[in-house]
This record gives sequence, structure tokens and C-alpha cells, in this order.
Amino acid sequence: MDIAHLKQTNFGYFLADIAAEDPGRLAMIDLWGGAERRATYGQLDERMNRVAAALTARGMKPGDRMILSVGNRTEFVEAMFGAMRAGIVPVPFNTRQGAGVLDYIAENSDAKGAIVEIAANPAVAEIVERRGLSTRIALGDPRDGWDAYEDALSGAGPAFSPPEIDPKTHLCFLGYTSGSTGRPKGVPLTHDGQIWWTRCICTHWPAGPELRTIAAMPLYHKNAMAGAIKPRLWSGGSVVLLPDFKPRPFLEALAKYRCTGAGGVPTVFALLLEEKDLIARLDFSAMQIMVVGSAPVHEELMNRLAETFGVTVIQSYGLTEGGPVMLGPPTDGRPVPYDSAGAAWPEGEVKLVGADGKDHDSYGELWVRNPGVISGYYNLPEVNKQRIVDGWLRTGDLFACDAEGFYYFKGRTDDMFNCGGENVYPKEVENLLLTHPDAVEACVVAVPHPTKGHAPVAMVAVSEGAKADEAALRTFCLEHGPAYSHPRRVVVVDAVPLTGAGKIDRAGITKTLTERFGTLTSDR
Repeated sequence: MDIAHLKQTNFGYFLADIAAEDPGRLAMIDLWGGAERRATYGQLDERMNRVAAALTARGMKPGDRMILSVGNRTEFVEAMFGAMRAGIVPVPFNTRQGAGVLDYIAENSDAKGAIVEIAANPAVAEIVERRGLSTRIALGDPRDGWDAYEDALSGAGPAFSPPEIDPKTHLCFLGYTSGSTGRPKGVPLTHDGQIWWTRCICTHWPAGPELRTIAAMPLYHKNAMAGAIKPRLWSGGSVVLLPDFKPRPFLEALAKYRCTGAGGVPTVFALLLEEKDLIARLDFSAMQIMVVGSAPVHEELMNRLAETFGVTVIQSYGLTEGGPVMLGPPTDGRPVPYDSAGAAWPEGEVKLVGADGKDHDSYGELWVRNPGVISGYYNLPEVNKQRIVDGWLRTGDLFACDAEGFYYFKGRTDDMFNCGGENVYPKEVENLLLTHPDAVEACVVAVPHPTKGHAPVAMVAVSEGAKADEAALRTFCLEHGPAYSHPRRVVVVDAVPLTGAGKIDRAGITKTLTERFGTLTSDR
């Protein structure tokens, strides 16, 4: 098969054309382990072929599921896309999840093999052994019965002949949701859908060989893959890959490697802004854009980023099962308001559906339909009946749309709650709290109230040395927002708890605050 055909039918070959045209072009700078490793397009392409050959030689076949449990390092990218080249379906593991959840995913996905960095989460190796998976490849010192990763690739050789697959039906990879509201749900994505979406994002977002994006979010998470790895390497740019997120190393790498862009969840950028001394010393003149997403984004944060770094700040919105969703900078070049996720792109369909089940122009739940939307969650027919209607995916996210066609995220349909007859949207209260000069992060949840049903309670992280306390933050909300939505209690913390994907742990905070306060006693 020629390379052009492969790039359009097998997502594992998404960088193969550039590797053939310019094999010496720099693709990745990997800072895993405290050392710098550089990989060219030619090197990545060859090692992806070696992964495909190694898995095939061990008996894995197109359609087989493969556990991928590896940290933020080049080998994750090699293994992910190398498996795809062989038609094998990677199942990326969140290395921070507990053994019980990971064991469930291994069973639910019907995994046949695994590539595992044992040090990233030793429980995964135990799961693989207990389940008797025959293909076991380990990064680091392998256990008995495991093949060492480098030995497997060396023995495979650089040549590999890809199988013929149907890109419209063959799975590219099988991701799993975080499971914050129950067991994780399998999200099966096709080669055709991922190729379509990556082409779209490289059309509407900045793309090109001169761009370099830093990535510190976990590679098993959509933010890093969709915001850095896929678009940059599809279009000939480069990626600086960090093993994890720490504010000071992140800023130092951003300056040292002359990165043009950075993406991450809001918490990442809120923590960066706290490093005022380092920001003042470093040179960020190469920076052009910061993309904040994967969680609710507050306008105050975006304003501060733009002022501090002198860059364009864009809010991104998407969900893995939604294609991701096609919202972003409009095709006519109009600037996007800071508090908007953008306008709808022409390649996909979006609509807003109200609580009455009817389409609405200005407010409602966002529904999406495009070639990247899943046909259904894996083995969950009852969930599919609720979430997928005539090819439309119900996102569960509430949006407003203005007269200019810009969409504004307002919260989750299951986050909104009624307080004494008034609808309270946590994101709006969080936005208000974050306009306070001492507030860094905020999470507002519903706690039982004796007369109002539920009332807002907040957990707020404040900057170091800040003087704001509960009383001050409550008074601030009463003075600047509607009384019915002010937090009845505010817990001030050094840092708001996060999930393994770096998002605010809303479910965990709800549990903590409900246990702490029980039913609120105040009738205010």
C-alpha cells in the first residue's frame, strides 16, 4: 500500500507521509526521566513499525485489544500508533486509577495482550498475569514471562506490512471514561472518525511545521493527545513531552525549547500564574497561543493568561465520544470571545435541545452529530438508548448560543440544581468567586438544605499568603451576585483536589463537603 492511502485509512500512519518526505525532521523532545531524548519523524515511523511487527509476531491479530499502561514518554506514542498499524486496538490505561477499576477495564475490553511500564502502576502487571494474557511486553526490568520492550522491538525488524481494514468500522482505539459517576464506559473510536477529526482540527486551529507544543497532561487523556500529539505530528510540527505537570519545570521547558503553544486543563494554567518570579525571568517570546480546555474554563483565568504571557488564549471544548465536538475559531476569522468555546464548524452538526425535548436557538443541552461520534458505548445498550438518538450524541453539557453563533458552556445538565425555586449553575458561581483577587481555583456543589432542598457550598483554593477567609468570600458573592446562589459555606484550601486527568474532582468534593456539613442548618 502506498503511504497516502495508509494515512487516509489507518490512523496509525498519521505521520508516515512526513517521515517519508523528511525523515530527519524533529518530531519529539522527550524529558522523561530528567534527560532529554529527541526523536525524528523517521525514527518514530520505524519504531511504530517495529511495535506492529512485534505484536503480530506474538500472535496478536487485527481487532484484538491491547492494554497500554505507560507514562508520558515516547514509548507511549510508539506503542499506541504502532498497535494501530497492525489493526490492534489499544486500550489506554489511566495509570493513576485503582486496581479494581483497571481490572474491570481489562475484563470489559476483553484484552488479549499488554504493553506495560511496570513502574507506572505495578498493579497492571499483576492484572495481566492473573488474567493470563499471552502477549506481555514490559518497559523497565521485565518479570518472568515478560518480554523486554527494547528486545521485542529489536527482534521484530523495521519492515511491516499492514493488514487491510475497513476504516469506517475498524476500531482505532478503545478509551474508557473516568468513571466518576459509576463504572468506566468504553468509548470505541474508528480509524475513519479519528482521521476525519484530526484533518478538521488542523484546518481550523493553528497548524504547520513551525509550531511546537508542550504536553504535560497524561497521554491517556484526550487533552494531550488531541491538543498536542495528533495535530502537531499530523502537520509536521514538534512536541515537547514532559513526564508530568509541575509548574516550574513546565515554564522552564516552555522557554528553553521556544514552544509556540501550550495546552492543558484550567488547573494547570492557574498554577502557572502563581510562579510570578519565574515568569518574570524567563523568555516566552516564541509563545503564540494557549489552549485551555477539558474542564469548565473561567473568563478571569483567560484574561490573566493573556495579560501575563501576551498570547492569544483560546478555550477548547470537546469530549472523546463526541468526535470531539466541532466548536472553535469560526471559519470567517472573527475573534472568539474569551468566555466562548467558539462557533460550530461546517464539517459537523450541532444543536441545542431544551428540557422540553425541542430544538432551541439560544440555550439547551448540546447534541452533536459527525463522522467521529461513537455509534455507541461498548456493550452498554441501555446507556446508548439514552445518549444516542438517530446518530446524535447527547453530550450532557448545557450551552448558550448568542446571535453571532458563538457557544458558551454553562455547566453539566446534572450539575445544575434547584435552590428554593431558583436554578443554580455551579459554573456561574465559580466564575464569580474567581473574580476575587485571592481565589485561584473554585468548585461549587450542592449540599442538602432543610428548607431550600439544596444550597451551594464552595471549596476555594487561594494564592499563597492570601488573607481571604470564608466570611470574606461569602460576603464577596453576596455583594456581586444573586443572593440565592451565594455559597452558604466556603472551605478555603491550599489546593482543590484533582482527578488523575488533572480535572477538579467534583464528585469527590461533593462527597467530602456533604459528609462535612450534612444538612445545612442555616436558612439563609
